[in-house]
Amino acid sequence: MNVKEAIEKRRAYRSLDPVEISKDLIEDLTKNASLAPSCFNYQPWRFVFVYDRDKLKEVFSAMSRGNEWTNDASMIIAVFSKKELDCSIHGREYYLFDTGMATAFLILRATELGLVAHPIAGYHENEIKKILNTPEEAVLITLINIGKHAKEIKPILSKKQANDEKNRPHRMSTTEVAYINVVK
Repeated sequence: MNVKEAIEKRRAYRSLDPVEISKDLIEDLTKNASLAPSCFNYQPWRFVFVYDRDKLKEVFSAMSRGNEWTNDASMIIAVFSKKELDCSIHGREYYLFDTGMATAFLILRATELGLVAHPIAGYHENEIKKILNTPEEAVLITLINIGKHAKEIKPILSKKQANDEKNRPHRMSTTEVAYINVVK
């Protein structure tokens, strides 16, 4: 699979089946994320790979309503950073951008390996940070749910979520997001 194929294949599926999690998988995902560019090569991203069932149950307890489907994830990757870990040039803080690029590399590698890597924003940040012992001053940017795409849609999904499993959600046209030379 090439990069274009991984980009096209990547989907934020919610119907997850279990997948085996190994130290080799974690090393592979980490290594590929670490190859992302960053300002002055500071590499501000930090990941917590959670796959112990008891620890996962704690993390699941801090999800926002509507994210009950995450209980089927075999692993959750907490992505966090601090602005002090990266460049701040002319008031632009790069840590979120750089961490986002590393996260995208990780997600595309997971896709290439046949996994679903679904990032979410629906969780109680302070609770997750306590559960995972992340630094208080860090920003918990996302949680990535890892599993295998289930053949059948799980009944826990809402009607919209189930529809999104069947059909890729609408994407804006290129003319809506891209401009040539100036913003029109």
